[in-house]
Parts: sequence; structure tokens; C-alpha cells
Amino acid sequence: MDRVLCVGVDGSDPSLRALDWAVDEAVARGVRLTVLHASRWEQYESHEPSFGLQRSSAQVLAENIAGSALTRAERRNYALKANSELKVDDPATALIEASREAWAVVLGNRGRGELAGLLLGSVSLAVAARAVSPVIVVRGEEANRRRGFDRIVVGIDEPEKSRAALEFAMREAEAHGAALTVVHAWRCPARENPDHPDHRDDTRQHERRADELLATALRLGDGADRVADIQRQAVEGHARPALLDAALTADLLVVGARRRTGSLGMQLGPVNHAVLHHAACPVAVVPHE
Repeated sequence: MDRVLCVGVDGSDPSLRALDWAVDEAVARGVRLTVLHASRWEQYESHEPSFGLQRSSAQVLAENIAGSALTRAERRNYALKANSELKVDDPATALIEASREAWAVVLGNRGRGELAGLLLGSVSLAVAARAVSPVIVVRGEEANRRRGFDRIVVGIDEPEKSRAALEFAMREAEAHGAALTVVHAWRCPARENPDHPDHRDDTRQHERRADELLATALRLGDGADRVADIQRQAVEGHARPALLDAALTADLLVVGARRRTGSLGMQLGPVNHAVLHHAACPVAVVPHE
């Protein structure tokens, strides 16, 4: 059996939508769901947290959030195997630590205390940038979250570096009986130069390379034979609009983690940021192996 699926909850509406999505995913995959709530409630109290009779009000609130989330999960599907965990820790830190044992971590696009105008919360961004396991941020339109399209989309770049994301997407398509669309965006610099004398040969060469890349990626990926419907889509242009357009009619968008180390620590690449902030469906960020 796979490792557990972990979902972070904090009582906010986005986290409850993520919880519902995670319940459906855990049942489809046949795995246990761990409902995790983390907070540093001792920071708001004048004494150390106690698990005896003298529980603080902040601790009681944390326990209620975790308990009510578990009850909601169990009522959503009685076949679910689930447990709850309560951590006295920073939420991002607790979820990143949980990712070491989970096959995936699920969370909402925003949490309690996030500014209303934010498209993506700080916890979601931090976990997506640093988690060991795949991270699924549940966002987008209701139709997409309810798996109304029966379609998984995965974006690939170089075949070897995209292998983990592609195989994750294949397993998702297999588990849900969904079609899989493999998207690769390509550009022809000569075509973008209006002064270039003849860009047709260059364009055809880039198109052939894109088709070959898609074919190579699917040959390398383990699981293509278990997905009934796989479509290859080579799109001319930048990756960001290509993936966001594909996500409009997808139940899940899968991308590889383009991580880099900067002055603020581990950070995601611009394409990751774009889809996490703007995709019309849940987004899975899968670390490169």
C-alpha cells in the first residue's frame, strides 16, 4: 500500500475544499488520509500547552479544528480510512515535515489570516517550494475540483527532468479513469522576428523536435500502457499560457518542481508560480527525482 495522503486544515473555506478533494483522492487511491492541523498556540498563552485538564483556549480551538475536519472527512465517504494529527508547530514547517512520509500533501490555496486579495497563501507557496513529496494545491473552479472533465493535464519540458511529473499524472489518470493530455510548449525565435527572410524551415524543425520530445517522454514514463487515452499536445508559445489554457478543462494540472535557491531560500520557478496563482483547477507540483 502507498504511504498516506496528508491534508492540511485550518478551518478556512479553502482548506475545507482541499479536505473534500483529499477524501475523494484517498478513496480513489485506496490509501489512508491524515488530517493535519498545526499551530503555535503556546505563543498566544501565558503558560506551556497542557494535554491534561487545564487545556488552553487556543489548544481547545486547535483540537476542535482537527476533530471537526476528521468528522467531515469521514461523513463525506464512509469507506475512508483516516486519522487526525495535531502539531504544535508552524503550519508550513509541519506540512513539509509530513511530506517526508506522505506520498503527497494536499492543501488549500489560502488559509486563515491570509489577505483576501492574495491568490496564493504563504503556507501553500512555502510547502510547494520545499516539500519532499508532491504537493497538490486545491484551487480553481468548482467544476474542475469535482473532476467534471475526466481529464488530467501534465506539462513537460526535458523528458528526463519531466519523468516524475509525467508518471504522477499517469497514476492519477489511471486511478480516476481519466484521459491524459501531455503538453509541451515550444518557440521558434526566427518566427518571432518579422525581419527574418524565411522562417518556415525553422518552424518545421521546431515542430518536429517538439513531437519527438513528447514521444521520448512517453517512452521513458512508466505507466503509459495503463492509461486508455493519452493525447500529445505540442503548443507554440510560452509554457505559462499553454498550461493555463489547458487547465480550463482539466481536473488536475501536474507540473514538475522548478526549484532554485535564492536570497530568500528555496523558490519555485516562474511557470510554477503562474499556474499555482492562476490555474482554473487543482495543481500538483512534483519534485524532480
